[in-house]
Formats: sequence, C-alpha cells, structure tokens
Amino acid sequence: MPTSVPAHVPGRRAASYPVVDPATGETFDEAPDLRPDELDAVVDRAHRAWPGWRSDPAARATALRAAADAVEAAGDDLARSLTREQGKPLAESGAEIARTAARLRYFAGLTPRTRRIDDGRPVHSEIRWRSLGPVAAIVPWNFPVQLAAAKFAPALAAGNTVVLKPSPFTPLTTRLLGSVLAAALPEDVLTVVTGREPLGARLASHPGIRHVTFTGSVPTGRAVAGAAAASLARVTLELGGNDAAVLLDDVDVDRIADRLFWAAFRNCGQVCMAVKRVYVPARLHGAVVDALADRARTVTVGAGLDPDTRLGPVSNAPQLARVERVVGQALADGARAAAGGRRLQGPGYFFAPTILTDVPSGSPVVTEEQFGPVLPVLPYRSLDEAVDAANGTGFGLGGSVWGTDPDRAGAVADRLECGTAWINHHAELSLAQPFAGVKNSGVGVAGGAWGLYGNLRPFVVHRPREE
Repeated sequence: MPTSVPAHVPGRRAASYPVVDPATGETFDEAPDLRPDELDAVVDRAHRAWPGWRSDPAARATALRAAADAVEAAGDDLARSLTREQGKPLAESGAEIARTAARLRYFAGLTPRTRRIDDGRPVHSEIRWRSLGPVAAIVPWNFPVQLAAAKFAPALAAGNTVVLKPSPFTPLTTRLLGSVLAAALPEDVLTVVTGREPLGARLASHPGIRHVTFTGSVPTGRAVAGAAAASLARVTLELGGNDAAVLLDDVDVDRIADRLFWAAFRNCGQVCMAVKRVYVPARLHGAVVDALADRARTVTVGAGLDPDTRLGPVSNAPQLARVERVVGQALADGARAAAGGRRLQGPGYFFAPTILTDVPSGSPVVTEEQFGPVLPVLPYRSLDEAVDAANGTGFGLGGSVWGTDPDRAGAVADRLECGTAWINHHAELSLAQPFAGVKNSGVGVAGGAWGLYGNLRPFVVHRPREE
C-alpha cells in the first residue's frame, strides 16, 4: 500500500469530498475524507515505524536523496496537478516542485553534532540528540508542496516519522507526492491524510503526536497550540504576515518597480511573506502608484495552465470573498483603486490586480493580512512615521527597505520588528537560513540547521573522567 494512503476499514464506505479548480470554479476531482478511527490507526503505524527509521542515520540520508530523485522524476505530473487545484501558473508550480526536491537533498546532508562540555568538574558531559517521535505537519493551500517539504524534510532527517495533512482545498498533489515518496521511504514513515475539519484538530490533539508543525492563520494557530497542549506536544507555528516595504527618499522608482510589484503579487499575493503594504515618501507617492498600477493593468491574468499567464486566480472561494471584503471596505472608507478593485467577470476565482491609494491607515486592507492580489500604497512625511507604521500591526514576519544607499537602508531595516528584513528585494530565502516571525507571526524556528534541531531533543550523558 502506498505510504500516502491510510488503510481503509473493511466493510465501511469510504467518504470523500469535492476538489475545485479555481480557474473554473468547478469540481474536477475528489479526495478521501478520513474518519477519526482511521486517524488513530495512521498515528499508531507511524509510532511503530519510528524505531527502525531513527536507528540508522546513513540509511535515512540515502532514502531522502532517493526521495529527491523521485520528486524530480515526477516533476511534470506534480506541477500540473498543483496548478489544477491551487491555480498558480505552471512555471511557479514547477519551481515549487524543484524546491521540494532541493529541500530533501539539503536536509539529507545535515546531521546533528554531538557536543562535549568541559566545565571543570570531574565528569565528561556529552550532549547527544534524539528524535521526538511521530510529527504532525499541517499545511496550508498557498504552497502546499513546498511548505509540506519544509516540515517533513527536517522532521524525517532528524529521525521522526510524519503524518502530513494538507489543506482540504489542495489535497491532490500532496497525495500524489506521498505516492511518489513511497518508492523511496520505508512504509509508514510518511503518511498523507486528507479530510475536512475536524481532522486537523484531531491530529493536533492526538496523544500519539509529539510535535505539531503548522502554517496558517493566527486564529487557527492559536487553536492548534491549544489542542497540542493537551498532550504537551511541541509546537512550531508560522502564522502569516503583513509585511511592509519602506521606500526611502533616494529610491529609484523605475529601477525597483518590477521587483516590488512581484514581491507583492507572486502567487496572486497569496504568500505569507509577500509585500502587503508599501510606505512611500509623499513626494514620490504618485510616481510609485503610477508605476505599480501600470504593471497591475498590463499583467496577464488567466488559468495557470495557459503558458501566457503570469497571475492566476485566487485559490478558493472563501479567500476570494475575503479579498472582496477588505477591498470593498477600503473603497467605502474613501480609498481609490488606481488599478483593479473588483472581481473579474466570468468563471473562476479571478480578482483584478489592485493598487489602492488614499487608504485610511486603519482600514483592514492595511491592518490585516489580505492575502490576495491587492496592495495599498501609503505616503509618509517622516522616516520615523514610516517605521512606526510598518511596526504598527500585530504581525512581524518580514519587511524590506528600498533605496540607493544600502548602508542607510540597512540601518532602517534594523528598526523593523520582524524575523527577516531584506534590502532592495523581498521574500527571498535560502534553505540554510532560519525562518521565524515575531509577535503574532509565529512560534519556533524553521529552516536550516534550526529546522533540524527543532525536531530533536537533547540527551545528556555524564561519565567520570579517567583518573
């Protein structure tokens, strides 16, 4: 049986739910809707697979490299499936699959380092590292494969087993990925479970789970943390962002306009660390609005499988409704749409790429994470005012500063209350760097060696010094 499909209980009819193509708004497939008793069996099998998987680090590394090869071999099928259910352009789906393979290879090459402590006492103290046990990885719909790998690759490399639950909106590619990985991984080391709520809540609170790693909204993250607390499981939470870009008064608008636009609108703005607010010196405000609005009006919007498409649909109906709500509220409050501002006519979940100006600072499109193809551009009079506004929400995932003097921009970036700050670019990450937010943007650290150690616990051994 493929690793990705939990065992079905004989004599019971398998439940399923529809999966919608966001480019058409139509159901095109179904996914299994797991029952609670099936989840118990999945976690139990993950626990039983754990001792064998944790016991041989060299075999783990070999298996993870084979898994990367398998992902690359299935790349075209995975990318087309991802575009069909999520909506992003096919080239972006291909990049997401490639990053998944790269992440598996990266973590296959990491091993925890044993450390000795010499503190003058008559003993040797040695710190070793042990895996935690079954890990629950709960993944959102915006980057369902890449974010899944960001969770399961370090967990598996550390010697844990994983139960992976994708969003109900994007289950199919993750199931396919699980089947692809089954050829490289031992049985029950990675299991994909799909279903609607309360599946995620049951998984987070399951007593057999020792670490819950979740990416999603702040309210759901709080619920996940509460559920995991029942069994005192470790939690890692990446809870989104409302990243600000601060443009300095020496910025070259023409030079940075393309980078700034795509930092906000890649994946239809459905990126946790996308630019979601732009603060501009008042004298440059009009030029920045015009440059961004021109790009918003001319970018090709369409179905992700169309090779000419640069911007796909919003990924699902509830998110489209949210985008419509925050834009409508801003316009009602006096904002002006320099481009877009409306849902596009026709089938599918398409919203016109939108640049907003004259936006009240307290509008939800500024204070909340809108997570769509919408960007408010706000003028400022002083740099202190801009920094205060950038730091003035409950989020703190990322931020960026743009100007011709990198040292000056860097000094401003040091004042941003966020986990990652960029100079003259945004939302670019290395596999080797830590990724974490502050305030409501999360708990714990992912990425690089920090991601590996987040899936391990220290084990200390003392022994007398030889006399």
